[in-house]
Amino acid sequence: MTIKLHCFGESGNSFKAALALELSGLDWEAVKVDFFSGAARTPEWKEVNTMAEAPVLVDGDMTLSQSGAIQQYITDKTGKFGGAEADKYEVLRWVLWDNHKLSSQAGMTRFLMNFLPAEKRPEQVIAFTQGRLAAAYAVLDAHLAGRDWIVGDGLTNADISCCSYLFYPEPYGFERKDHANIDRWLSNIQGLDGWKHPYDLMPGSPADRA
Repeated sequence: MTIKLHCFGESGNSFKAALALELSGLDWEAVKVDFFSGAARTPEWKEVNTMAEAPVLVDGDMTLSQSGAIQQYITDKTGKFGGAEADKYEVLRWVLWDNHKLSSQAGMTRFLMNFLPAEKRPEQVIAFTQGRLAAAYAVLDAHLAGRDWIVGDGLTNADISCCSYLFYPEPYGFERKDHANIDRWLSNIQGLDGWKHPYDLMPGSPADRA
């Protein structure tokens, strides 16, 4: 049975789930959530996900939201991306760090700077979150010094989670050239067989609304 991932291309959290599915080799298909037309706020969508968010994975009788939980489901189903047994809590530590310190700030800042009308962008909020992001980039870049992957000697959910927003082209304060270790690590991920850019992997992009 084909797994369905309700997602949209602009969503970094959706990309975490979609990239894990694509690299896992599981049979899956993307189902577009028309987020920018308000689809995630409809009563129908709230019946799918009471949190009114994407992504949502549907695999037979299993319906699951939140990217970290979906990543773990894929790991449990395939045995991939969990790292060595001794590293499982270190992988989890970085997934939780990303969700709180990196993706949450990057997602909000990117949205405020690119998907709101210019006159509605809260410049003080943007400056504050960019400061928090700068600290997060520094932590990740320092950790990656001398490492090809965040945990262990291969791709794990830590990498899939932390990389998600860093591949998007819209400006929000991240420049790969300013973070040599992050840049090298992102190139490692791009070099994996099956890697695709989020706008190629999932339906939906800013170009659709241009």
